[in-house]
Amino acid sequence: MNAPTGDSSPRVGAGFRLQWEPAQNAHVLLYPEGMVKLNQSGGEIMKRCDGERTIADIVSELETAFSMQGLDKDVLAFIEMAGKQRWLAWD
Repeated sequence: MNAPTGDSSPRVGAGFRLQWEPAQNAHVLLYPEGMVKLNQSGGEIMKRCDGERTIADIVSELETAFSMQGLDKDVLAFIEMAGKQRWLAWD
């Protein structure tokens, strides 16, 4: 898989399912062998990874939603890590 760029449109990887888990009070990634509990930032990024939005779109939405600027490096770093874990995929 190539490194993600601002034009990449990440989506949840095959075999994983993202959902809100009230008992955990967090977004979680479910997979056949278990579960990954995401922190708030990770959950906010992952729930926007629908295969339609580009990374640039995701960064823009997050910056607007949280009244912050300069999130591009943090978002890209999370997406790269999530890709290595196969939580996310992109073309």
